[in-house]
Amino acid sequence: MTIKSVKGFRDVLPGESERRKQMLDAAIGVMRTYGYSEIELPLLERGELFSRSVGATSDIVEKEMYAFEDRDGTVVALRPEGTASVARAYIESGMTRSSPVAQLYYHGSMFRRERPQKGRYRQFTQVGAEWLGRDDPESDAEMVCMIADIFNATGIEGVQIQINSLGDSECRPAHREALLAHARERADGLCDNCRSRMERNPLRVLDCKQRECQALMSGAPVMLDFLCGPCKSHHDRVLELIDAAGVSVEANPRMVRGLDYYCRTAFEILAPGLGAQNAVGGGGRYDGLVSELGGPQTPGIGFALGIERMVLAAGEAPSDPALSGFLVAPLGEDAAASALGVARRLRANGHRVALGVSDRKLKAQLKRADKERVRYVVIIGEDELASGKATVRDLAERRDHPACFAIVDSADAIVTALAAIASAEGESGREA
Repeated sequence: MTIKSVKGFRDVLPGESERRKQMLDAAIGVMRTYGYSEIELPLLERGELFSRSVGATSDIVEKEMYAFEDRDGTVVALRPEGTASVARAYIESGMTRSSPVAQLYYHGSMFRRERPQKGRYRQFTQVGAEWLGRDDPESDAEMVCMIADIFNATGIEGVQIQINSLGDSECRPAHREALLAHARERADGLCDNCRSRMERNPLRVLDCKQRECQALMSGAPVMLDFLCGPCKSHHDRVLELIDAAGVSVEANPRMVRGLDYYCRTAFEILAPGLGAQNAVGGGGRYDGLVSELGGPQTPGIGFALGIERMVLAAGEAPSDPALSGFLVAPLGEDAAASALGVARRLRANGHRVALGVSDRKLKAQLKRADKERVRYVVIIGEDELASGKATVRDLAERRDHPACFAIVDSADAIVTALAAIASAEGESGREA
């Protein structure tokens, strides 16, 4: 009997793993140009971190969080999101004093016990950024611009950034009362989940995915109609700055975020071609989160993107990727040691190199090179050992390459001899 993976957890196989890395590298590259530094977060946190920050009535805490009691009685949880962990680290490390304004990015696995479906798994990968210590509209606008630049860098087209304001503690109570009244009038038609939560947090009703609930709440009062003066000025200025930067966004007054800590600016990122589950990320401002977790009053704004969704949105990888790299093919046992030495020297200079098997014929090794989309095969057989010169077969041109080098050459000499190859191959044959 074979052992299968746990439902909602999966292996990421070669091919997809490279695509995921491309997305992650592109996002990190952009964030670093904006001045963000990496923070590594633990997978396991105290459960109260998320019940206090994300919200006790959120789907994450009520239904999705992997929480359990440790041997010492402490309730711990696999992290379902990254923002709360960043805020906790910001407080615990003393950055509130040493680096009160901090730009941090993170990436890694998150865990939620959701219903598995295409692009959504119980273990999934996020990349996110948090900007702590800034409360001005300029930081909100720059965050949205960075998101747009990330998707430009990944090559994902047709992305839509939806934006809204969720107000603050001054103007949200009036909206809450109006929203609650609207929900109470329609309570009989709402799902059990919405009825149980609407008295504690009526915003949760707006976030319900049941079509019947969405239809009943479609005419609910929107936060934009209740914004106080400062919140409205902040929101208007954010939109003005984003427009001036040439970034296209769409106002969505009915958008809410599923986490309790959001206030003022909130946004979601939608991508075409994903069907109903078209959100690839989201974020917003959370000016009360740090103080809620025991730190000083500190504003913040951030976002997270789902790598799995980004890969789906990017579409299929090219079915016939460009030829690149090398295969060193030893023909016979006597050539094995020389081939190993050549392969190591090439790798030391940054080339991607596969090593053939000495008891395989040349035809079989060339077939392997074709399958692995290798461009150059370095052949070392009896003739090459006798002459001391390796033969280089160019599989793109289907001929022996004029460049050659001594089998015992130093790495520098090999690089010099392969200058023409490296020039033709370019960066596609190298790995950073």
